Amino acid sequence: MKIAFVGKGGSGKTTLSSLFIRHLVERGAPTLAIDADINQHLAAALGAGEEESLTLPTLGAHLPLIKEFLRGDNPRIPSAEAMIKTTPPGSGSRLLRVTEDNPIYSACVRNVGGARLMVTGPFTDEDLGVACYHSKVGAAELLLNHMVDGAGEYVVVDMTAGADSFASGLFTRFDLTALVCEPTLRSVGVYRQYLNYAKDFGIRIVVVGNKICDADDLAFLREHVGENLLCWIGRSGHVRAAERGDIRPITDLETENREALAQIKSALDAETRDWVAYQRQAVEFHLRNANAWAGAEMVAQIDPDFVLSPDLVSGALTRS
Repeated sequence: MKIAFVGKGGSGKTTLSSLFIRHLVERGAPTLAIDADINQHLAAALGAGEEESLTLPTLGAHLPLIKEFLRGDNPRIPSAEAMIKTTPPGSGSRLLRVTEDNPIYSACVRNVGGARLMVTGPFTDEDLGVACYHSKVGAAELLLNHMVDGAGEYVVVDMTAGADSFASGLFTRFDLTALVCEPTLRSVGVYRQYLNYAKDFGIRIVVVGNKICDADDLAFLREHVGENLLCWIGRSGHVRAAERGDIRPITDLETENREALAQIKSALDAETRDWVAYQRQAVEFHLRNANAWAGAEMVAQIDPDFVLSPDLVSGALTRS
């Protein structure tokens, strides 16, 4: 199952992402975490020191490797350079599992605080003034377009803040989108904006309240988000300690807050993947990019008879 944590900047989505990742890892669930936020704080939230966080390999730096591996022997893609962030898989493409070894994971996945983490990477000096962050997030979109996650496997993505997530098709790659919402009008405004953008794409959105201090905070959220409020995180000494760099075992998290994490997992586990729709949306956003900027020749990359599914993964991964 794939889940994204989104929300207003400062709402606590990275904190919630890290808590949920550690919740899954503590239960022994195969989990892959991806930091796709421009601020790149997930590693620190999982327990990495400053030096370790700065030296993690990035998806952006390994984009040629990612493209070359995923291209496989797909006859519709003449070269790795011909791939763009939305290129969908087709016959001959290599597909990814959550835990299985491959060159991409060897280059880009590192164990941080017990979690397997990939990071899109921060801006470099060469990027400043000449590049947008979506060029880095595109690597994550390519990976998720080619990923077949099985039962009991999880991909957790800390997304960019606010509605910026809609600048690519990445927002359609998740079984559940957890929108972290503070009890403030600004945070609720981001929630409404997200709902409006997502309404035509069948995106399942739940709200996770954060920084809930009292009954008035909870009543405010219930008034503004209604039945979409799945659960909430209250005051937490555990979280405060983590913000000071003291990462404690997830089992020390307050009982009511651990129950909230369990509710998120239950909601995610209850979702059912429609692989046909998943592939159709990948193709739709590839066509949008082809028409908008990439060029009409990109349409030829679409394999009209291909549908991503778990049945394909064994054969795809056995190719060298």
